[in-house]
Amino acid sequence: MLTIISNITAISNWYKILKLKQIGIDVDYSCRVGKNITVKLGFSHNKKGVIHISSKSEICNGVNLECWGGSIYINENVFIGPYSVIYGHGGVKIGKDTLIAMHCRILSSNHTIPDANTRIRSQPDILLPVNIGDDVWLGAGVTVLGGVNIGDGCVVGAGAVVTSDLPAYAIAVGVPAKVIKFRKSTS
Repeated sequence: MLTIISNITAISNWYKILKLKQIGIDVDYSCRVGKNITVKLGFSHNKKGVIHISSKSEICNGVNLECWGGSIYINENVFIGPYSVIYGHGGVKIGKDTLIAMHCRILSSNHTIPDANTRIRSQPDILLPVNIGDDVWLGAGVTVLGGVNIGDGCVVGAGAVVTSDLPAYAIAVGVPAKVIKFRKSTS
């Protein structure tokens, strides 16, 4: 009985990956894909968006990946937790072996703030690339704002809002996220 359930899950996952490939997502067959994910490539400046998901990565239920003509590059062995949202307008790169917990938000753009006589919605987005290093852990509900670089090995505490760069191996918490200490090597 367990083999049958396992085979059904494998077929279902294979089918989801095939569907993603059919709409232009570059995803490796070794990945695991949850239910009810949203993926949108979009167009910007006559350029189609790009989503690349490398081997052994897991995209959990309810994840929303939207490029709006930009790009989202997910390196190998990345876990993206349930109901996380990644907007790739300005480009998002996520390093290998990274853990992104549930309900995280990664934004790679911002709105222009015009004078009071101009409607905000009528203004173009400001594209702000986001780079997340290898072996990073974003706790539940973390928000990463556009233009941020998070160094290798960082840990960001649940609910934090990352508004500026974090150096490698930093542990950061709060709103805005502040470095409270660094991970140390045991060797």
